[in-house]
Formats: sequence, C-alpha cells, structure tokens
Amino acid sequence: MHRGEPHVLVDATAVPADRGGVGRYVDSLLAALDSDGARITVACQPRDAALYSTLAPNSQVLPAAEAVATRTARLTWEQTTLPVLVKRLGADVLHSPHYTTPLGNPAASVVTLHDATFFTNRRVHSRVKARFFRAWTRAALRRAEICVVPSQATAAELARTAGADRNRLAVSYHGVDPDRFHPPTPEEVQGVRDRLNLFDEPYVAFLGALEPRKNVPALIRGFTHACQGKRAELPALVLAGQPGWDTRVERALESVPHRIRVIRAGYLPFDQLAGFLGGARLVAYPSLGEGFGLPVLEAMACGAPVLTTRRLSLPEVGGDAVAYCGVRPTDIAAGVRELLDDPARRSALAAAAQLRAKGFTWGACATQHREAYARAHHARTR
Repeated sequence: MHRGEPHVLVDATAVPADRGGVGRYVDSLLAALDSDGARITVACQPRDAALYSTLAPNSQVLPAAEAVATRTARLTWEQTTLPVLVKRLGADVLHSPHYTTPLGNPAASVVTLHDATFFTNRRVHSRVKARFFRAWTRAALRRAEICVVPSQATAAELARTAGADRNRLAVSYHGVDPDRFHPPTPEEVQGVRDRLNLFDEPYVAFLGALEPRKNVPALIRGFTHACQGKRAELPALVLAGQPGWDTRVERALESVPHRIRVIRAGYLPFDQLAGFLGGARLVAYPSLGEGFGLPVLEAMACGAPVLTTRRLSLPEVGGDAVAYCGVRPTDIAAGVRELLDDPARRSALAAAAQLRAKGFTWGACATQHREAYARAHHARTR
C-alpha cells in the first residue's frame, strides 16, 4: 500500500450477475488494484461478496442491502445510502464504474463512461435506455473530477457530441486475463464442440449480446451469402451470448436455407470461452460501434483470426492483427469468404493477434486508474 495514496471506494453494485463486459471490467480491475496494493474498499451486491473477497483479499468488501437487487432499488441506494457510506468510511475518492454516480457525493468523483454510442448511434439502443444513459453521461461529465473512458475514440466522440472536457477524461484500455483467454487445449475445444453438438464441423464464432449495435442480422445474412455456391467445407455459424432486444435476429434466422446451420448457443460459461473462440475457424464481430470491444481482444488472446469493422474503437484494439470489413451483409460476406478460403491469412492473423493481445493487461489498466484517482483527489482538495 502506498503512503499518501487516496482511499478509494469502488461501487460495484451495478455489476450484473451474468458477468458481461462491465462485469469483466470491474472484476478484473479490482483484482489488479488489490494485487498492486491500492487503498480500495468495495461496495457490492450481497451475491458478489464472496467473489470480491477472493479477487481482492487485501481490501475491505462491504455487501450492500438486499434491496439493491433491482435497478430502481440500486439507483435509490446509490443516491441516498452510498454518500453516507462514503462519508462514514472517510473515502477520498468514489469510483462509479458504470455511468451513474451520487449527485451528492462528498468525495472526489471518478466515473467510467464505457462508450458514446448513446449519442452517436441512438437507433441501436432502446429509447428509454438511450435517454437514461445520455442524461447520466452528461451529469458525470459535469460533476465528476475525472471520467475514465476505455479508448481514444470514446474520448473524441464524447468531446464532439457531449462537450466533454478532454482534460478531465482519462483513457484506460481494458486488459485481457490470460488465465481465462488463451490458445485452447484440444480438450477445451472438444468440450465446446460436445456442448454445441458440433462434432467435427468447422464453425464461425460470434460472442456478444444479440442487440442492434452488434449487427447480428447483417452477420447472419452475410454468412449465408458467403456459404452459397460450392464449398469443400460448409461451416456453421455459432452465436454465443445473451439474447437482446433485436427482433431482426429472428427474421434473419428465418431466411437461412436449411442446408446452412446457425446455432444460437446462448450464454457460455467463462471456462468454455477459450475453447469456443480459439476453436473457431474465425471470429466475426461486425459491430456498428464499440467503446472498446472486449470480445475482439479476448478472441485475439485465444489465437483466433478475427473479422471486425473499423467503427469507433475497434481499430485501436485490433490494429493490424485483425481483418476488417464494412457493416453491410455484402461486406461481411466478402470478408468471411476471403478468410475461409485463405488458411495462410488466418494463420498469420492468429499469430499477430496473440502477440498484440499481450499488450493489453489489467495491471496497466489498474495503474492508469490509480493515476485517475490521484488526479481526482488532487482536483477536489485543490
């Protein structure tokens, strides 16, 4: 623990049970902060208390009341009880890692804003969700001493669309956990194949929530088009992730010919993601825009050749180690077909991806967060 370092209370109560991108960010960041000796206290859902005690054994873990289980109850707790907790603990900094933060916070405020698509591409979110997150993003930009963002693209878009002060933004790339995301063993690949009844069939993988921003209907149509004509092997398309509110997915699936197999795998456990991503012929992620793009990085770490788009932050993550395509079905079809037909290109991308992924660590992310905490504390006390 470093002398003179601010005491930080991290509000992890917004972390969902299914451990999507936000959950992986908060869990991995807290583990890295604790390992590095940061002065942190964690407020969390009661269901996560044991987990955080394991991930951050040197830190104090405070379960909130059972009443924070629903979104409305959690927001009420955040605005009323959390400021009291900050004051009682004598915390110097409150880190709110998912947009919302107490309006009456007595400590310095650090808020993580994960992306700017609520401003730049409103149609890919429900109206209620878009209004909610635009309002809280603006509130955070006005009130917080520092807002953490996961990419330069997100910082630039928040400055352009929401008037963010670039001097009060801290860019901190996410990391990747090599224990979870690594080139899989044959046993890990076979475990996923058995779960999905793939047998020896090659497959193209997608990992993410089935929501409009992920552009899954275009992926389904593009994949179908890429598989038309004579092919020595006809791969399956496997969609892994929680169902979202994109009703166009079902319509796209209805148009797939019977000879082409599309599998909706649903939520896959963490311990099967390396086998799923690394065992794929390629990973396709034709997103319309990301604040960071964690599934792309995780697929890269698993040694998968990745096809994605140049929208927003994705080139910052993929660099020259992934292949790019447009967002229309015809663009996706061309990208999928090219990679399926070029094993040498896939092999080169897989090797480059593994090397590039090593540059994204949660340790570096934790260091950047500690710098943000110190800046926020200094700004508050000044």
